[in-house]
Amino acid sequence: MPQPHETFIRAVREQIREHLQWNHAASDAELMERIEEAVFQGTVDQGLEWTSAKLHEMIQLVYHSFRGMDVLQPLLDNPEVTEIMVNSDCEIFVEQAGRIQPHEGRFESREKLEDLIQSIVAKVNRVVNEANPIVDARLPDGSRVHVVLPPVALKGPTVTIRKFPGEPLRMENLIAKGALHEEADQLLRQLVRAKYNIFISGGTGSGKTTFLNALCGYIPNDERVITIEDSAELQLTSVPNWVRLETRNANTEGKGHISIRELIRSSLRMRPNRIIVGEVRGAEALDMLMAMNTGHEGSLSTGHANSVIDMLSRLESMVLSGTELPLAVVRKQIASAVDIWVHLSRYRDGSRKVAEITEMAGLENGDYRLNPLYRFENQGENEDGGIAGRLQSTGQVMQRRQKLIQAGIAEGGEALENDSRSGQIVEETMGQA
Repeated sequence: MPQPHETFIRAVREQIREHLQWNHAASDAELMERIEEAVFQGTVDQGLEWTSAKLHEMIQLVYHSFRGMDVLQPLLDNPEVTEIMVNSDCEIFVEQAGRIQPHEGRFESREKLEDLIQSIVAKVNRVVNEANPIVDARLPDGSRVHVVLPPVALKGPTVTIRKFPGEPLRMENLIAKGALHEEADQLLRQLVRAKYNIFISGGTGSGKTTFLNALCGYIPNDERVITIEDSAELQLTSVPNWVRLETRNANTEGKGHISIRELIRSSLRMRPNRIIVGEVRGAEALDMLMAMNTGHEGSLSTGHANSVIDMLSRLESMVLSGTELPLAVVRKQIASAVDIWVHLSRYRDGSRKVAEITEMAGLENGDYRLNPLYRFENQGENEDGGIAGRLQSTGQVMQRRQKLIQAGIAEGGEALENDSRSGQIVEETMGQA
């Protein structure tokens, strides 16, 4: 059952449509003026006693239905909303402060939602229809959009929008939010500068892309970086020599598809210092590992997994899906390519934190030998009901120190003996840069 204000908005919208001249494109200012007149006159005719704030809200909702993202525009403008989930034209949920809750807004009709979807995907040269009902896209502000259409989506067109801040979060912002602390940040800063290959794992919504983007802020600004993504999201504001590559879906004839795997191979001919793959999901994992093993040190990537161990298993499966190499060879490739694993977790209070930083120490009897450097220690709940705890040093020290030595960050010699004192890893293994 439509709410009274929805009926009012629909009536105003129809009135504006009737007065618009189809052979004359009204400017934003002209359209806004017409809407203001219609809204004010409508409140008088219907005897509505709305506050100025309510009138402003009605005007904006009508305007956005013509020129913005319709009922989604206020949610996109709200910095506290991090995710928008449209299950159908009349069912919308939002994530705010880490918690999912229903939103009272709804689209005028299913057709209105479908028109909005086509407008979004057309702006990034994507196609979505019954023959190709699933597509990834992005908004002008970089927010990620995932669309699923009927007959796959049974309730109707489904849209999920992952919002990203206008200004990308830097590592100091993540420290302020409690995702990690200065000591671990100092370690990661030195590892990036020393060109360690770093892989970030985590579950859905754990903040992998945000963390990857923040980590890229430590890349020296005199390097050439190539990013490869399904839907471009990364914002490397500190790197001038930056090339962005994005996959392309096939057209309606099934032609023109360009995969991440093809882009990785192409990037090798573009003289990159580092290659950053937004996320590996399939056989392109082999190409990424080969790039890391053939001189493109300092490369970074992300993947979905529940732990570092799970990520290793997933990488093996991805590689084996595109090749018939023996498992022992695949494991040798992984152990040689990836130096550091950073695992992120999303906790029950909605917070996202670094759960583990682990060094790949090599292979032993055909199995991975991992060297955990930091682990998150859960200490229950704080006074606000949030997760209490801290990323704690394990007391282990870096073993693969050659890149640190070459970068002038650490001195030569054997790896230091284990030290159980928390907080000493950075100083004792690397010193100050």
